[in-house]
Amino acid sequence: MKSIKKRLVVYFMFIIVITVVALEIFLINTVKQNYYKNLEDNLYNQIKMSSDLYCQYFSDATLHENVLNNVDTFWRQTTAQVQIIDLDGDIIMDSIGVTNFDDEKMDDVNKAFNDQKGKWIGKVNYDIEQVMAISYPLKSGDNIVGVLRFITSLREVNNDIREIASVFVWFGLVVVIISGFLSIFLANSIIGPLKEVTTAAEEMALGDFKTKSKKKYNDEIGKLSDTLNYMATEILKREQLKTDFISSVSHELRTPLTSIKGWAVTLKQGYETKEVLMDGLDIIEKESDRLTLMVEELLDFSKFVSGKTVLEKQEIDVASIIEHIRKQLTPRALRDQIDFQISYEDNLPKLHSDGNRLKQVFINILDNAFTFTPSGGKVTFDTRYEKSNLIFSVKDTGCGISEEDLPKVKEKFYKGKTSKSKNGIGLSICDEIVALMSGSLEIKSQLNEGTEVVVTLPLEEGE
Repeated sequence: MKSIKKRLVVYFMFIIVITVVALEIFLINTVKQNYYKNLEDNLYNQIKMSSDLYCQYFSDATLHENVLNNVDTFWRQTTAQVQIIDLDGDIIMDSIGVTNFDDEKMDDVNKAFNDQKGKWIGKVNYDIEQVMAISYPLKSGDNIVGVLRFITSLREVNNDIREIASVFVWFGLVVVIISGFLSIFLANSIIGPLKEVTTAAEEMALGDFKTKSKKKYNDEIGKLSDTLNYMATEILKREQLKTDFISSVSHELRTPLTSIKGWAVTLKQGYETKEVLMDGLDIIEKESDRLTLMVEELLDFSKFVSGKTVLEKQEIDVASIIEHIRKQLTPRALRDQIDFQISYEDNLPKLHSDGNRLKQVFINILDNAFTFTPSGGKVTFDTRYEKSNLIFSVKDTGCGISEEDLPKVKEKFYKGKTSKSKNGIGLSICDEIVALMSGSLEIKSQLNEGTEVVVTLPLEEGE
């Protein structure tokens, strides 16, 4: 497997090499163009001076006469090769003795015949380097009588360009080498923290959630490190909650089992009166029901956690469910001396949902309200229809929930600190059921002032 470090170094070096090569090509071409332009300007100034001299002092005689009598006048102004071309395109004078040239190499001459400055760069058969030719018209008055042409070799210019290019190339190589070392350093600055995060993740994968990933930089890798540490902390919390939950459930299962076994042993040894028998059987029945309820709650919770629970939706009358809950819980309210009040609006709309699960939610919430409300307290259950939502509110005047515990009460396995707290899955199941119904469950509470649980169910989901 190719490491990220190698890939990063290769990518860095690829970008650097491409950038350096492109920059050097640009710089060398710029230098070349500047050198050629300077040479062109110098030749142009010299040839224009010679042409103006001819026009002022020698235009009275013919071109051929001037060549015969004043030929040295034309090459005094320059060190370049000088040619004079007549109107027929023939070379009538060349300072180094060239007598003809190819027609395709006469672009500059043709421009000069059209009263323009001509320039040509190319190869000639008497020089191994390229040459630059500048042509300019010779005039007698307003008439063109011939063309003056200056030709110079590009040998010295090209040598200067090559020297500068070699300096650029060597400088580019140095830049690439230095950049290579910097690329390795930069790759290490990225890979180092990533390796530490990977090592911490591997240790966590082996079950060591107490290990911590060290955060070096406040970047994406640092954020990943924070996320891993947060995940490990949450897992440890969940493990602790699960341990506490198992301990709590074991204790609560042991209590009814102890009662059942104790009375079974007592009755097996005999009983004095029928009243003792009935008391024992009554306790065994109640404790068995309590045990069955706890087991069903655990199985229910297991289904929700595994995602196997499916709502059996049908059209339900919300008012009839509320009245059923009134009948079911009123005896308990009377027994515990709690003022239990239920209110709901007339003509509540039908709800397309799972009626049994809805009862389970309300009974669980009300059971908590009764459990934590002392005698003489009050529990209210209000229902209203608002903005296409059915809103159910259960409010009590019980002991309330501390600000520290309030965000945790819906977490799986979380058990409150009071002696009345149960196994810590009731509200979690309620929250799961309400979420399946596309609703929300919100808990508001203040310590020693009471608690309010608000369940909001949308009608749109059912429709």
